[in-house]
Amino acid sequence: MYKLVKLEDIVRIPPDRFSEDQKEVILDILREQYEGKWDKELGMMLCVQNIIEIGEGRVIHGDGASYNSVIFDVLTFLPKLHEIVEGHVVEIVEFGVFVRIGPVDALSHVSQITNDYISYDKKQHTLTGKETKQIIKEGDYVRARIVTLGTKEGVVKVGLTMRQPYLGKFEWISEEKKKEEKK
Repeated sequence: MYKLVKLEDIVRIPPDRFSEDQKEVILDILREQYEGKWDKELGMMLCVQNIIEIGEGRVIHGDGASYNSVIFDVLTFLPKLHEIVEGHVVEIVEFGVFVRIGPVDALSHVSQITNDYISYDKKQHTLTGKETKQIIKEGDYVRARIVTLGTKEGVVKVGLTMRQPYLGKFEWISEEKKKEEKK
């Protein structure tokens, strides 16, 4: 899910920043270019950690800027299909729950929360199982499996299921374990 990745790029340092500390300028430029961006192979680039190596600068005719080859570390977050994740419920809507997993909010549709029929309480902002009376609300911690992944215009969309053994709200999982121990 989280990885520290070593990348290499060429950074353009504008002439008006030559008087500043080179490493700090390059770090600023890299953070602006990379942080918060989505890459299909790397995932969400969260933070440029440090600069490992700065190559000798080159000036190109007609442009007074310096172009430096740079090797640096980036902390990334890449959710994988079928991965088990844990997070907390950040929003309840009529059609499901949004769960924060790392820097991303994932959706678990009402049909993927439990095997029970679920009703939405608009006033309480909760979802309740008709037969089990299990309630899920904002702030609850859950375990789920990623079943869909996609990106649209740089925004990652993650779909979750909790309809399998040992998935769902942590309290539900504990109850399920206790029932099995009694058997």
